[in-house]
Amino acid sequence: MKVLGICGLPGSGKSFIYEIAKDYDAVIYNMGDVIREEASKRNMSPGDMAVQLRKEEGDNVVAKLIVKKIKRNKDKSRLFIIEGIRSLFEVELIKENFKDFSLLSIFASPKTRFARLKMRNREDDSCSFDEFKRRDKRELNFGIANVIVYSDHLIINEHGLEEYRKNLKKFFKSINI
Repeated sequence: MKVLGICGLPGSGKSFIYEIAKDYDAVIYNMGDVIREEASKRNMSPGDMAVQLRKEEGDNVVAKLIVKKIKRNKDKSRLFIIEGIRSLFEVELIKENFKDFSLLSIFASPKTRFARLKMRNREDDSCSFDEFKRRDKRELNFGIANVIVYSDHLIINEHGLEEYRKNLKKFFKSINI
């Protein structure tokens, strides 16, 4: 069973991987979706929920939930993608459960990411640059910088969608999918 983890700060381009992954019949689990679902149930903001869940159940709580979902999937020949890894606690738990695991980080500058978030306009996206910086700080407090440093692969996403698409396809080919 091949598992690929995706890491990157908000607006870096993680969710675009869905478009490319369709070509590889990948199953994608989004860690942020798990947080948003729980936040909706508890009537909390996703940011507050992310902090609260980790306080209640540990730093790798979201990864535990995703690992269970992957293990329940009967088709072990498919590629499984975990999008939105935030901490080394999550990485370690995933590595313990899946031998064939690699980690890809997507990087984009703050200026680029903020512009993308304004265009995307999702409920939990930052409206002001100060809010954006607070969100980045929260992500950094989860340990996302450490995950990026220890990634197996890195793609820079600064120069437009077509170049990014080309780099992602090249990456997927390089890991023998």
